[in-house]
Amino acid sequence: MGSRLENRVLVLNRVWQPVNIIGVRRAITLLFQEHAQVVFSSPDFGYRMMNAAEWLSFSEENPDPRRSLRTIRLSLRIPPVLLLKSYDRLPRREVRFCRRNVYLRDGHCCQYCGRLFDEHELNLDHVIPRDRGGKTNWENIVTACVRCNARKANRLPQQAGMNLPKMPTRPKWRLFMASSLNASEVSDWRPFLEPLVAPSAISALAG
Repeated sequence: MGSRLENRVLVLNRVWQPVNIIGVRRAITLLFQEHAQVVFSSPDFGYRMMNAAEWLSFSEENPDPRRSLRTIRLSLRIPPVLLLKSYDRLPRREVRFCRRNVYLRDGHCCQYCGRLFDEHELNLDHVIPRDRGGKTNWENIVTACVRCNARKANRLPQQAGMNLPKMPTRPKWRLFMASSLNASEVSDWRPFLEPLVAPSAISALAG
């Protein structure tokens, strides 16, 4: 079940604008507390709106082992998209600063050695160390592998003989959104993201 909980769910506001991407636990909570409905699309019947009871029934009648949460008593499909019942504010356009989003911005690539790593092999590095006034923000934090992070230690990159290919910056919301999607999400979320993300970026991911 753990790997299933790593799936993500797109959240739309009441006027069908993307406002967030959340984890499965939060999505299930919103659904069963009746704060949201599932938006499910199919070539056979187009878009279908379902509340928690309807989605549970649909899950039992149309199982999908690849994208379901299983318990002893039932199997619940992970909803691809949720529509909030009352929230109608405009989408946020600022990417939240957090560890996972820094990894996504940098493509899970160590900014010092240039190699790709899994998340558990990565750390966050302050380009300008904190004891020299360096801040913990988009412009001073980069992705670093464990080895490079230890080698640089509490020094400036130049002092450690380690050059950055580019200086870190705050990511643009649209480009960040496109680069963070996987193939399954592109397929499920395409109709809702195309007005916000360049179609060429989505097409490249889908290919």
